[in-house]
Amino acid sequence: MESETLLTTMHWGTYEVRAENGRLVSVEPWIGDPDPSPIGKSMLGTVQGDLRVSRPAIRRGWLEGNRSGGRGGRGGEAFVEVSWETALDIVAAELDRVRVEHGNSAIYAGSYGWASAGRFHHAQSQVHRFLNTIGGYTSSVLSYSYGAAEIILPHVLGGTDGLTGNHSTWDGIERHSELIIAFGGLPWRNAQIQGGGAARHEAAAALRNAVANGARLINVSPVRDDAPRGVETEWLALRPNSDTALMLALCHVLLSEHRHDEAFLARYCTGFEAVRAYILGETDGQPKSPAWAAALSGVAQDRIVALAREMATKRTMLMVSWSLQRADHGEQPYWAAITLAALLGQIGLPGGGLGFGYSSTNGAGRPEMGFRWPSVPQGRNQVPDFIPVARMADMLLNPGGSFDFNGAAMTYPDIRLVYWAGGNPFHHHQDLNRLVEAWQRPETIIVNEPFWTATARHADIVLPVTTPLERNDLAFSNRENLVVAMKQAIDPVGEARDDYRIFADLSTRLGTGEAFTEGRAASDWIPLLYEQARNNANAAGVEMPPFDRFWHDGHADLARQLTSQTLLGSFRADPERQRLATPSGRIELFSQTIDSFGYDDCPGHAVWREPREWLGSELASRFPLHLLSPQPADKLHSQYDHGSVSRAGKVSDRAPLWINRADAAARGIVDGAVVRVFNDRGACLAGAVLTDGLIPGVVQLPTGAWFDPSTPGQPHSLERHGNPNVLTPDRGTSRLAQSPTCNSTLVEVSRFDGAVPPVTAFDPPATVRLADVPGLAGPQPHHKEA
Repeated sequence: MESETLLTTMHWGTYEVRAENGRLVSVEPWIGDPDPSPIGKSMLGTVQGDLRVSRPAIRRGWLEGNRSGGRGGRGGEAFVEVSWETALDIVAAELDRVRVEHGNSAIYAGSYGWASAGRFHHAQSQVHRFLNTIGGYTSSVLSYSYGAAEIILPHVLGGTDGLTGNHSTWDGIERHSELIIAFGGLPWRNAQIQGGGAARHEAAAALRNAVANGARLINVSPVRDDAPRGVETEWLALRPNSDTALMLALCHVLLSEHRHDEAFLARYCTGFEAVRAYILGETDGQPKSPAWAAALSGVAQDRIVALAREMATKRTMLMVSWSLQRADHGEQPYWAAITLAALLGQIGLPGGGLGFGYSSTNGAGRPEMGFRWPSVPQGRNQVPDFIPVARMADMLLNPGGSFDFNGAAMTYPDIRLVYWAGGNPFHHHQDLNRLVEAWQRPETIIVNEPFWTATARHADIVLPVTTPLERNDLAFSNRENLVVAMKQAIDPVGEARDDYRIFADLSTRLGTGEAFTEGRAASDWIPLLYEQARNNANAAGVEMPPFDRFWHDGHADLARQLTSQTLLGSFRADPERQRLATPSGRIELFSQTIDSFGYDDCPGHAVWREPREWLGSELASRFPLHLLSPQPADKLHSQYDHGSVSRAGKVSDRAPLWINRADAAARGIVDGAVVRVFNDRGACLAGAVLTDGLIPGVVQLPTGAWFDPSTPGQPHSLERHGNPNVLTPDRGTSRLAQSPTCNSTLVEVSRFDGAVPPVTAFDPPATVRLADVPGLAGPQPHHKEA
C-alpha cells in the first residue's frame, strides 16, 4: 500500500494521519488548529495494538448456560472466539427470545458514550436505529456531564441555551466584560474536547484577549490549576460544594446594600420576593450573609463583600462549570447563579450575564453555524420506558422499583438484555462496585467494541468493531466551518466490522433488513448526509462544494461570518414578544412548578442544602479528604487510556492523585508513592503527586483509568489502576433531576505498604476457539424472512 496522508476528525481535534504499507505511522495536528490537543498521538500503537478485539467472542459461562453473571462471572471469565456467522446467529436469536418472552422494554440500550466524531458511524445512533426497527428498547435521558442542568434550566430559563450551545459568544465577552468570575474554573483540559469533532481550539485565546482588553478573571475553585493556561487569573479558593453558599452571600450583599437592579427584577423575573425573604433570613431565621457563607466556604467575609461590590460596579460575566452540578443538590448552584446574575441586572447585555460550561468543551462561546447538520435517522422507539442515565444500576438492581423524576412517579423496567455500543459505563457510572453487582443481573449483555475495555470484559457477547481510521465517514460540528472527509486510512484490524454492517446483518436475520438499511450500503449514506447538509447550508447562505469535489479535496473550509450573540439578549430587548418558555414567560427565580412537586431536596427557589458528603459533614471525621474527579487532561473520558499520551501521565503505572503537601506530609506520603484511596464504597491505588495547587483537605484523581479490580467480577475488590468511580456515590442530585453526584465524595488516603500489585487493565482477557472447547457446539442458524 502506498503512503498517503489523510485528514480525520476526532472529538479532541482534527489530525493529519499517515499510513505506510498498511500501518499507521504518523498522527500530526491539522495545521489550522492554533492550540492543538496532544491526545491524537495515542492512536499510534493502539489502533493496531494488542488490545483490539480481533474476532467475535462469547463468555464461556454464557455459552455453557449461565445466563446471568453470578459471582465472578461477567468480568472474570475467559471468552470463546467464534465466527461472525455464529455470533450473529446467537445475537439475533437472543434478541428475538427476549422481545418475544418479555417484550421490548426488557432490552436496555443506553449506550451512553462518545465513540466516533463521524456523522454516519455514530455508534449510539446506529444501535438505536437498529433496535427501533425491531420494536424499540428502554432508553435513557440526560447526560452524566450536565444532567441536573438539563432539568433545572428549562424550569428557570425556559430551555438549555447557554449550556451546550447558543452561549454568549467570545467576541462580545472579549470586548465588553470587565470582570469574569468562573465558578468551577476554566480548565484547559476540558476545552480540548468537542462533541461531534473539533478543528480549531480557541477558548484560551479568547480569554487571553479578554484579559488583554482589561477584564479581570477570577477562578473560584478549590483547584488553582482550574484556570486557563497562559492567562492572568486570580485564584479564589473555596471548599468543594460550597459555591451555592457563596453565591447566596453575594446576593445578600447586593440586597442589604441596595446594589441590586430592582427594575430588571420587576420586568424580567418572577418570584423575587420569595427569594429575597430567604436570602435575608426572613423565612428560616438564617440570613445568607457573608459571615454565614465564610464559615461554610472558607472564603473570608471581607472578600465576599468586596467581590459583591465590584460585581455591581463592573460589566460582570458569570461562567459556571458543568462540574458544579455533578454534586449533591447539583441543581442549586445553577439556580443560585441565575439568581445572582438577575440581581446584578446584566443578563442579556454583551459581556454580562452568565453562561454554563465555558471551557467544559471547546465549542462553548463559539458562534453557531446558523443551520443544522444532519444525522442518521433513528426512527421511532415504540417503548415508552426510560430512565435518567445515572440511574442505570438502580434499574438493574430494582426491577419494578419506584422513583421520582422531574415531578413524575416512575417505575424501573425489568431488564433482561443490555446492548451497548459506543460507550464505557465502567468509566461514566458512579460506585463501580455497585455497578459490578448490578451488571450481573441481566440475562445477556452484548457489546460492540474495538478494544478490550472493562465494558467488553464484563459482557457476554463482544462483537469487534472498526475505529474511525478503518472506515469512511464525514465530520462536521455546529460550531466548526471545517467539514472533513474521514477517509479510511488502514484496513480493518482482525475481523472487525463497522456497526452499520453488524446491524444490517442482524436486521436481515430478524426480518427488518430493508427498514434498517433502506436499501443503502454505508457508502451510499455518506454522500446522502453530505447533500442534506449542503442543502441546509445553501438555504442559510453558506456555500458547500458538490460531494465529489469535497471527497476529492478531503475537506471543505466553509465561509462564515462571525455572529455575535448574547444569551437572552432578544428576551432583554423585548420580554413580551420574546417570552421565555417558562410558565410565566420570565426568569423564574421562584418556580411554582417545582414547588408543587413537594421535593424537600429541591424546593421552589435556590437554597443552600448541606451536601450529604463534604468537608462540613460528620463523615469527614472518618474520611477527612474531599475527592474531586475531573475530566483527565490526557484523554477523552477513558478513550485511549492505553495510548502513549495517557500512559506518559501515569505515576507508578497508575492514575495520578494530586494531594496538598501538608496533607501528604501528615500521612507520610512522598511524590511518586503508591497510595491507597478509600472509603466505605471501595478502594483504589494511585500515584501521589504533591502540590500547592489544592486547598488542604482536597485531593484530585481524574477519571479515565481503565477499571482494574484485583478480583474481576467481584464487588469491593481493590482497584489497582486509580479509577475514582469505585469511590464516588451512586445517588441522584435530588428527586428533581436524579443526576450524578460524583463531586460529593469523601475519602481517606494512606501509604500503600507491601508488594504493589501490577496493573492488568491493559492485558487482554484469555480467549480460546470454539472448536477447542469440548462440549460446546455452535447454535443453529437463525434467519427470518422479511
